[in-house]
Amino acid sequence: RKDYFDMQEIIKVKNLSKVFNKPIRGNGLKGMIKTLFSNKKIKFTAVNNISFTINQGEMVAYIGANGAGKSTTIKMMTGILTPTSGEVLINGMHPYDSKARKKVLQNIGVVFGQRTQLWWDLPLQETFSLLKDIYNLDDNEYLKTKTELVKLLNIEEIIQIPVRQLSLGQRMRCEIAASLIHNPSILFLDEPTIGLDAVSKEIVRDFIKKLNKEKKTTVILTTHDMSDIEALAKRIILI
Repeated sequence: RKDYFDMQEIIKVKNLSKVFNKPIRGNGLKGMIKTLFSNKKIKFTAVNNISFTINQGEMVAYIGANGAGKSTTIKMMTGILTPTSGEVLINGMHPYDSKARKKVLQNIGVVFGQRTQLWWDLPLQETFSLLKDIYNLDDNEYLKTKTELVKLLNIEEIIQIPVRQLSLGQRMRCEIAASLIHNPSILFLDEPTIGLDAVSKEIVRDFIKKLNKEKKTTVILTTHDMSDIEALAKRIILI
């Protein structure tokens, strides 16, 4: 389709690889002590020479078996890890480059389904306030975005409740809201509906579709849930 090829390339992954050096661990207490003083290591290749591009406004599912390297790829794309070889470009910048990192992070949002960015003992409202200061957001822009996210994700009644008291479905909606408070143009979702009930999944999916349609937010989704892929993705990258 012409409109697909006219879209701007926003993410480029070229010959990307990540190799970890893991120490060889011995058995038992003696083996563990020997490991501390040993230089013997084995190389583990988590991602092996992958290349792809993603255009602005796309919703792409990045899928594969457990251990295929999906989360490691996402961590390199978001600057958490540095590649062993190859490169990632987000809007023409390396996310793991210290000079470009701040600019890249201002334009991406990340949700890890099994990790949290929320302050566990504080209400979501406090996390919002902290993120406002971190991203140096304008007061009016912040209030407008927060109001919109709270309404669309149906979290009005829980915004003042400590995060540790929320259900998994409620917390995941809060995670997504926190990742979007600075209006990023790219959203990375790593297993965003894992463990959610049917109602919570539907709320999350409907919101992501609305976000993509109205704001043209680029969405990269990793999941093992085929219904997520069917509901959201227009294209699949299989690793």
